[in-house]
Amino acid sequence: MTDENGPERTTGERTAAERDPLAWELLDSEVAYSCPGFDVRREQVRLPDGTETDFDYLAEPPSVVVLPFTPDGEVVVIEEWRQAVGRVNRSLPAGGMEDEDGDRAAAAHRELREETGYEADSVEFLTSVEPANGVANAVLHYFVARGCTPTAEQELDFNESIRVETTTMDDLREYVASREVRDGRTTLGVLYYEAFGD
Repeated sequence: MTDENGPERTTGERTAAERDPLAWELLDSEVAYSCPGFDVRREQVRLPDGTETDFDYLAEPPSVVVLPFTPDGEVVVIEEWRQAVGRVNRSLPAGGMEDEDGDRAAAAHRELREETGYEADSVEFLTSVEPANGVANAVLHYFVARGCTPTAEQELDFNESIRVETTTMDDLREYVASREVRDGRTTLGVLYYEAFGD
């Protein structure tokens, strides 16, 4: 069964991964707190030594992160206010997948358009990661977008404060190296692309 925050785990029959001697047995699961964008899920579990306890984690839909290149090789980046850290954050466009997207590539096209007003000729899958799987079930799907041009209007959510700019890949890499970019999604995307992209 799948809910808005991805596959719903069920009690009872265990998967092959859950039969590993390190696996915790799921006894019960409920949403402890819900707000737009994510839930906090509380699970009752049995540890390998037989101890029963509870475990809370952040549950959210899968997201896409886009590394967008213009036809002349510039990178489209955003600057966005992040209330949790109280500062403007330079980052790559990113956001949660929605039911109407159809697939991850469609979500990448949509998020790029909505956050930046740029549209891509093509998007290519790069990698998927679980950025904080000790405390969250978040999954990030990375895409490289090519031929990005400013042909649309931004369609920001009510709680998004974003400005758009372009930079070079060399400068973006330097921003990461100098810790001017602190956003983990962006840092990972830039470094992964540098190591394994084309």
